Amino acid sequence: MGMNKNTILGWATLIMIVMGLLLIGMGAFRYRDVSGWGFAAVGVGFLANAWVFSSLKGRL
Repeated sequence: MGMNKNTILGWATLIMIVMGLLLIGMGAFRYRDVSGWGFAAVGVGFLANAWVFSSLKGRL
C-alpha cells in the first residue's frame, strides 16, 4: 500500500503542528530571554505552514 499525496500532506501537517507547538513551548518555558521570542516566532511560522498544508490536502 503506497502513500498518496493526501496522506503525505497529512503526515507533514501533523509533524509541523507538533514541531510548532514544541518550539512555542520551548520559547515560553525553556528560554526566558530574547531567544524565547525567536523560538516562539518560528513555532508560529510552523503552525502557519501546517495550516497551508492542511488546506492543500484535498486540492492537489
